[in-house]
Amino acid sequence: MKKLLLSGAVGALCATSASAEIRVGILHSLSGTMAISESTLRDTMLLLIEQQNAAGGLLGEEIVPVVVDPASDWPLFAERARELLTVHDVDVIFGAWTSVSRKSALPVLEELNGLMFYPVQYEGEESSRNVFYTGAAPNQQAIPAVDYYLNELGVEVFALLGTDYVYPRTTNRILEQYLLDAGIPQENIFVNYTPFGHSDWSSIVADVVALGEGGQQVGVISTINGDANVGFYSELAASDVSADDIPVVAFSVGEEELSGLDTSNLVGHLAAWNYFMSADTPENEAWIAAWQERFGEDRVTNDPMEAHYIGFNMWVNAVEQAGTTDVDAVRDAMYGQEFTNLTGGTAVMLPNHHLAKPVLIGEIRADGQFDIISQTAEVPGDAWTDFLPESAVLTSDWPGLGCGMYNTETQTCVQLLSNY
Repeated sequence: MKKLLLSGAVGALCATSASAEIRVGILHSLSGTMAISESTLRDTMLLLIEQQNAAGGLLGEEIVPVVVDPASDWPLFAERARELLTVHDVDVIFGAWTSVSRKSALPVLEELNGLMFYPVQYEGEESSRNVFYTGAAPNQQAIPAVDYYLNELGVEVFALLGTDYVYPRTTNRILEQYLLDAGIPQENIFVNYTPFGHSDWSSIVADVVALGEGGQQVGVISTINGDANVGFYSELAASDVSADDIPVVAFSVGEEELSGLDTSNLVGHLAAWNYFMSADTPENEAWIAAWQERFGEDRVTNDPMEAHYIGFNMWVNAVEQAGTTDVDAVRDAMYGQEFTNLTGGTAVMLPNHHLAKPVLIGEIRADGQFDIISQTAEVPGDAWTDFLPESAVLTSDWPGLGCGMYNTETQTCVQLLSNY
């Protein structure tokens, strides 16, 4: 009998219908440095499940969410993933934010043949048969943002500021090579990493300002994650650095992160995502209305939320198509799944377990929302970047080649065990 709603890892138990047979695991930090971002994704999943149950459930059964809290502690993501799959017997997991948390859970997913939907932009360089990546790969966020800096803003000196873990380091390695290929000299690329939760940004912001002393246009590419963004943007404002002086484009700052900041001094700074709350579509209007009715009129929506919206609905459709929640059957049914983006157009699940979806660039407004200043058609996500030689020869094709890391030169399938 399936009757668990919230795992004891969160500290609350709730009973539901004894006939429920489908369990959805929710693996997001509700405490620690990443709670500022991940709590919203827990709420997103609860709303999506409530909506599906109100529409009749799935395969004639009620869907039961099982919520655990890995507490921004990366090894705990593996433990909680194992708990979801072995103790709570969930049929699927929606979770993780940072790449280190995803990589922590990955060996468990592959060992137990669990299925997880990962909703956040990341560095690419991965394609697991047990993960569907519904956030942006670098070619769907980081590369278009750099192109905007080069082509529209004339940025000549790049400050790549990131939190010290795998996503910023790998993304910046890709971006460094991309910038060098574009003719930006190495001395015009400044890279700095700080720990999670870093709060003293005065010297780093001063260093960035100093990069422009020769009169060249400086731009910041930010892969700063979690609550460290509060200190970073506060220091920019305190240092009277405007978007006209040094624009910042962020890959991990959206409406949720800005909702806790005074954005009056951040107007004009940028973010690159695949969704903004300000998107004017009927689907987005309906989603925002449902979200705010459930959680309050002050609650904003954001990009990773849309990724869960797309991923969950694709999973539901795949389960219905397969007639079962069996992981292998659902995986086969996922390829080619389509679902309407909240920004318009249609997301498509590709053979490499990534989505094709549009790229948007937005400017921060005084009210904490974004003006969308650039939007592409659907861009297919790349599991392996074209801008690193060791990755350019790799491709991922699970239904065709049965491989997520196929070397087109040696025509062999390999595994990147060093990431685990």
